[in-house]
Amino acid sequence: MLDAPTKPDWDLLFETSSAQEGYFTTGQAAAAGYSTQLLFKHMRAGRVVRVRRGIYRLVHFPAGEHEDLVAAWLWSERIGIFSHQTALVLLELSDNLPTNLHLTLPASWRERRLRVPAGLVLHFADIAEADRSWVGPVPITTPGLTLRDCAHAAVAPDLMQQAVRQATQRGLLSSEDRQRLDASLNGLDGDALIIRPLRDTKEERVRAAALRIAEQHASAFEKLAE
Repeated sequence: MLDAPTKPDWDLLFETSSAQEGYFTTGQAAAAGYSTQLLFKHMRAGRVVRVRRGIYRLVHFPAGEHEDLVAAWLWSERIGIFSHQTALVLLELSDNLPTNLHLTLPASWRERRLRVPAGLVLHFADIAEADRSWVGPVPITTPGLTLRDCAHAAVAPDLMQQAVRQATQRGLLSSEDRQRLDASLNGLDGDALIIRPLRDTKEERVRAAALRIAEQHASAFEKLAE
């Protein structure tokens, strides 16, 4: 582990913040040589703003797309993983924006007395590395786990139908993902049981392949246009 600088290192603080859409924690500031007192000095000078306890932002850093997510993730000490409906939107499997952010913390955190920020819904589970992914600066659950979590959280059947269909067409689900999701849906009662677009038919495979080819062509065109 590198020792903290003996004097404030603005470049190091900026580098850390740049990977987090301009945000940083008091711990990260200390690692760059900035004490709480020095942070207050920069706040008075208008260079830094306090977002919530222990979390700050560089005032002149450009606005980011996932700022609310980064702030919530830093609150969780960079341990939490965005999941459920939030991951569903980040994976572009739903255009139905949830009212709250959904964040999964380790099961051991259930016993902690947490001061949860407004608008944040917590879930508790130990998520394997294989079930983790990233969108921009924040971690999220993979498509397979996201869909299983949403199924168990009783997300509306029509939204689940849309999400599973899109994930299947885009080739985001492995055979194991489909089997595990199928088992999850079989374990539910009522209307949720109508969500059954998981059969690996020839038509679905052709559609998914065509979509992947179209995405590859679009990506190649964008690179040529740069």
